Amino acid sequence: MAIFAISDLHLALSVDKPMDVFGERWAGYMDKIKAGWESIVGEDDYVIIPGDVSWATYIDQAVSDFKFVENLPGKKIISKGNHDYWWTTKKKMLEFVERNGFTSISFMQNNSFDLGEAILCGTRGWKCPGDEDFSREDRKIFCRELQRLELSLRSAAEKGDLQIFVALHYPPFNSKREPSEFVDLMKNYNVKLCVYGHLHGESFRNAFIGDFEGIEFKLISADYLDFKPMVLVK
Repeated sequence: MAIFAISDLHLALSVDKPMDVFGERWAGYMDKIKAGWESIVGEDDYVIIPGDVSWATYIDQAVSDFKFVENLPGKKIISKGNHDYWWTTKKKMLEFVERNGFTSISFMQNNSFDLGEAILCGTRGWKCPGDEDFSREDRKIFCRELQRLELSLRSAAEKGDLQIFVALHYPPFNSKREPSEFVDLMKNYNVKLCVYGHLHGESFRNAFIGDFEGIEFKLISADYLDFKPMVLVK
C-alpha cells in the first residue's frame, strides 16, 4: 500500500471549461492525468487530492468528473479548494457518492484518515498574512480555516500514535515564503509532512519546498507534477 498526492485536477467533463486555455502545458491534461495516474497507482493505494477537483458549480453537475476520479485506481481522499464551487455539506456529498455508486471517494472536512503509514489531516487553508491585499475579511476566513485544521488534528489523536500528514489547498506560506500560523499549528501537533497545491505557472517560484523546522513541505499542483501523482509513501 502506497500513498500518493496530486491537487488541482480542474476536471472539465461536466462543464465546458478546459484548462488548456491557460497554456500549452495544459493541453490534453485530463488524458495526461489518467495516463500518469494509472502508470503508478494501485487499487489498494491512497491518493490525496486537496482541492480544485472539478469546475462544476453544483455537486449534481459534477457526476462526470467524479466518475472520472472513481474509475482511476486507488482510494481517493478529497478536500476543498477555492474553485470547488460544488462543495456542499458533508451529508449531501456523502449522499451524492452513495447515490452514484462512487465507492472509492471520501471527503476530508474537520476529520482525519488513518492511512496505515500515517494519519491524514487537512483543510482548504487561505491566503496568508503578508500577501498582497490581505484584508480584514481574509483574516476572518484564515482564522476559520485554522480552526478547521485544528479540529482535524485533534481527531487524529484518537487514531493512535502514527506520524501525521497535512493536506492543504493553499500554501501555508505567503508569497514572500514567510510561514503563517498554519505552520505554527502543525509544529504544535508534530506534523511530519505537509502537501499543498493552488500555485500554477509563474507562481511556482513562490513555493516553499523542503524542510522547515522539522516539517517537510511539498508542492503537488497537477501541472507542477506534470499531471502524475507524487509518491509520499511507497
